[in-house]
Amino acid sequence: MAMETHYAVPSNLFNHHCKCKPRNVSSLSSQIIKKNSISISSNPSNSNFNSNVVVFDEGKELTHEVYNNLIRSQCNRGDIDKSMSLLARMDAIGFRLNSMSYTCLIECLASLGRTLEADVIFQEMKLSGFKPRVRVYNILLRGFLRKGLLSLADKLLEEMHEMGIARNQQTYELLLVYNIRAGRLDDTWSLMGEMKLCGFVLSSRIYSKIIGLYRDNGLWKKAVDIMTEMKENRVPFDRRVYNSIIDTLGKSGQLHEARGVFENMQSDDIKPDIATWNSLIRWHCQAGDVSKALEFFSTMQDQGLYPDPKIFVTIISRLGEEGKWDLIKKNFESMKYRGHRSSGIIYAVLVDIYGQYGKFQNAEECLLALKSEGVQASASLFCALANAYAQQGISPDVVTYSTLMKACIRARQFDQVIKIYREMELVGCTPDRKAREMLQNASMMLR
Repeated sequence: MAMETHYAVPSNLFNHHCKCKPRNVSSLSSQIIKKNSISISSNPSNSNFNSNVVVFDEGKELTHEVYNNLIRSQCNRGDIDKSMSLLARMDAIGFRLNSMSYTCLIECLASLGRTLEADVIFQEMKLSGFKPRVRVYNILLRGFLRKGLLSLADKLLEEMHEMGIARNQQTYELLLVYNIRAGRLDDTWSLMGEMKLCGFVLSSRIYSKIIGLYRDNGLWKKAVDIMTEMKENRVPFDRRVYNSIIDTLGKSGQLHEARGVFENMQSDDIKPDIATWNSLIRWHCQAGDVSKALEFFSTMQDQGLYPDPKIFVTIISRLGEEGKWDLIKKNFESMKYRGHRSSGIIYAVLVDIYGQYGKFQNAEECLLALKSEGVQASASLFCALANAYAQQGISPDVVTYSTLMKACIRARQFDQVIKIYREMELVGCTPDRKAREMLQNASMMLR
């Protein structure tokens, strides 16, 4: 069988109709079966299969029905190799799979990413006289789309059309998810319209993905329209939908509307998660409303949620830009008071911000606090500290450079070790024995 090696994307993907000729699969099918074939003993103790699967008498051949049951059993266990071995033996003695076994094999192969092998079994299933149902087509369609085999996906949909096999809810959702991920607005709208004509209602999971697509394209008004549509169709709002809408409105600068959706979320007894708070804090900080962002940050901690370092970094970065050092210290101490242990990245950002704005003493205090709490110093933190030195016009000594080199080695940033060593020489700082050893080790790792 000649397999396609390139997959051109048609402009009207999944919508055009073309003539599909049946593919000759006997050659490749035989290769796959031969590749996976093994001999099966009639003695359970010598069998390659678990003795709990099937037990039969010495010298007796397995029946057609038992073979099919065994294949489905192994597929359900996820052991596709044993299933293919059984298929090889069946083929050798002239037995054939039934429709259920074909479906199980196709599904198992596709789930393991062996999509082209699944397609071969699918073609053989049709040649054996079986008419695959829409479920089997959906299994293959998911595999083709996941692998980016768009030409095969398009032909499969054309075949469904020619065979009179109607697309069901799952077919449309698979196509929608693909087009949403690809950022295809027009194709997404077309599929949504087709689904409505067929009487299908989108799930909250799909709605949340569509809202995300609108967010990425700045279409916040359409995201609001989605909320109205969901209410009309009585589709329940879950956390994913609320988070998508809040993030979309926040990104578009519609903070008042975002807070309104957040209030509706709480009224529906849906507890906000880290993603919810992250969106609210991030977009309020970006809009310059730091006081509201801090209010959300405090409420989040009151509800027992551990702050994502990215949230805290967003807040202190904004406070640093505004020179509100007391608020930075206050919120940092608040985190510690609530029992949240600060991570190295938070210390690194604090050091970097203090250094940029000439607060070298604060930066040095951060490093001392980090050591006292037993937090592992990272290369990024020492780079930030070096920047803090530079902002004050202070030249680091050999110990500082050596410590920075050591941190880079721990982070496996060996190229940075060489750069630090060269910089140390340029500023007139004489490397000691430890610094030279670290340079040698880093150079060896880069070879």
